[in-house]
Amino acid sequence: MAIEIITKPKVEIDPSLLNDLKTQIHEQGQVIFHCLYNNRFFFETAIRIWSSTYLYDHHSDHKSELVHAEKIVYAPEWQMVPPMSSSHFTLIFSGLPKSCTLFDFVEQTNSEQGAFIFKNIERNNQDVYYARIK
Repeated sequence: MAIEIITKPKVEIDPSLLNDLKTQIHEQGQVIFHCLYNNRFFFETAIRIWSSTYLYDHHSDHKSELVHAEKIVYAPEWQMVPPMSSSHFTLIFSGLPKSCTLFDFVEQTNSEQGAFIFKNIERNNQDVYYARIK
């Protein structure tokens, strides 16, 4: 599965959740991933996220945990994506260390194929990232 970091896709988040997160981001330093999955097939596909998805700092043994997923189901459930359509979802992780400049996003899936993996992500000032999953 090829993955490409993208900028500014359309993302919808419940306004009350967004207000709560704005407060928590300043207090806890959370990391947010807005993801876009494109089903380019003429048949339904299925997606999900494992709770064992982490952000790994390249320069320490720190790993940030997935604390919330919006508009995607957790394994073992599956979320169907209709043919030739897209699914937008948001993942929220605990904060990375201030010293972190490069990290990996790794979904650990008990040997299941199709895990979401983003390698060598350069950290930005906002800790908000956009990813397109092909």
